[in-house]
Amino acid sequence: MSQPNGIEVDGLVRVFKKGPRAVDGIDLEVPPGEIYGFLGPNGAGKSTTVLMLTTLLPPTEGTARVAGYDVVREGAKVRIAIGAALQDAALDPFLTGREHMRLQGGLHGLDRRERERRGDELLERVGLSEAADRKVGGYSGGMKRRLDLGLALVHRPRILFLDEPTTGLDIQSRTALWEEVSRLSKEDGATVFLTTQYLEEADVLADRVGIIDHGKIVAEGTPAALKAEIGHAHVEAQPANEEDRGRLDAVLERCDGDLTSIVRELDREGIRVARLTVHEPSLDDVFLAKTGRSLEGAGDDEDELLEEALA
Repeated sequence: MSQPNGIEVDGLVRVFKKGPRAVDGIDLEVPPGEIYGFLGPNGAGKSTTVLMLTTLLPPTEGTARVAGYDVVREGAKVRIAIGAALQDAALDPFLTGREHMRLQGGLHGLDRRERERRGDELLERVGLSEAADRKVGGYSGGMKRRLDLGLALVHRPRILFLDEPTTGLDIQSRTALWEEVSRLSKEDGATVFLTTQYLEEADVLADRVGIIDHGKIVAEGTPAALKAEIGHAHVEAQPANEEDRGRLDAVLERCDGDLTSIVRELDREGIRVARLTVHEPSLDDVFLAKTGRSLEGAGDDEDELLEEALA
């Protein structure tokens, strides 16, 4: 059964005329209220997938339902239900932030009073109240991304698509966006489909993640479950007295990575340590294990293929 606030994808394919199968038969399901992190290097198929799910690019094969509507046959209904902040923000440098809000509200059919109220509310929410009457051409990159997010929320969408929303931003701007996205999910109940190249971003925000490589989903699950698949935390220790090395190694082996047990055993054995380090698997490790390369690994030039398809 189709979920009114979810996403369902079955065998989705996109083939470009002079390129590869950018998306190669993917299946996925995002339930209502979930933040789904979509990971992959440049050229993996992330942006192509988002463009198909937001009705901006037709699939070659397969089906997708967003907010309960088919993206091909019911595109207009999909667009009413979703908000999207894609990689290239469509902002006019000669308009102010407030004017952008008024324009967006008008496009969504809000009356004048509601446009003003909603615009002020969102400008405050994304931290742009003080800059609301400045022309956007003078905004920093982080301010533009926050405005773009606010514009995507004007009509209170049930599902929000964010395509690499923090690329190129400083850590302060990234953190501000993370907080807002988390609040949208927890407080407003929005479903969020987030593509990113930042593993830390997915680890912090996503309830579940999917890893796409060469157009195929190669892994999917919660960040914790995916990390657990490739190994458990392990502990490294340096004894204060090198003569205790043998006894220390025996404690580590006996306690099998359980930090509490290790500390208790070391105390019981009277072994002093100069350094104790806990190493836990990361999403970086997961990506390397699933794809054989780091996230920064280059893929096919997806951007050029998209520009040609959308021209």
